[in-house]
Amino acid sequence: MSDDEPAGVEAHPIEPAAPEEFGLVQVWWGDGKGKTTAALGMAMRAAGHGYRVHVLQLMKGGTGTVEDVRGEYNAMAALPGITYENAGHYGWHGFLDGSADTEHEAKAQAALARVRDLLGAAADADLSTPFPLDGSADDGVHMLVVDEILYAANRGLVDPEDVRDLLDMKPDALELVLTGGHDRPEYVTDRADLVTNVRKETHPIDAGQGARKGTEF
Repeated sequence: MSDDEPAGVEAHPIEPAAPEEFGLVQVWWGDGKGKTTAALGMAMRAAGHGYRVHVLQLMKGGTGTVEDVRGEYNAMAALPGITYENAGHYGWHGFLDGSADTEHEAKAQAALARVRDLLGAAADADLSTPFPLDGSADDGVHMLVVDEILYAANRGLVDPEDVRDLLDMKPDALELVLTGGHDRPEYVTDRADLVTNVRKETHPIDAGQGARKGTEF
């Protein structure tokens, strides 16, 4: 390699570690594409440092045009330190796709209860210590991503006040990431440390492009 050729970045083995500065609440909302993408990218970054991460997704149970198994599930399954759960009902709430809105609500309510359980487990754990990368999320995590919970609240599947109550349950050292929704989630923005509005300028869906494998799922 010549002196002016850029050197490659050497990857290091991922070993269990504990973050020193976690503990914030992040809110990602808006009508633009990229909220889940940003959250999952951050989850991957945290896992790359050996921190324990769990992702729970609401609202994303697959449809006739979007596969049940998304690319991110396969990627997370291959990475140490990240686990995930899907709590979405098949179909899309509010669309005439054969799915019952009551079933969407039941799934969302069950997901909310699961988030409470995960927050309780994190509160009982010592978040200043490393966790086994292959350990259970029920033994505690350093970062919890609850994807599309704000969208579920916007659509009335869960009570916004119940989402706000999750912030009271959060242990101080847990990084909590909430995503979703096109409407500003006023019920949590005043309590969040980071609020990002992902705004749309141009989106191919407006020109009739459907969800694409590898970019949307």
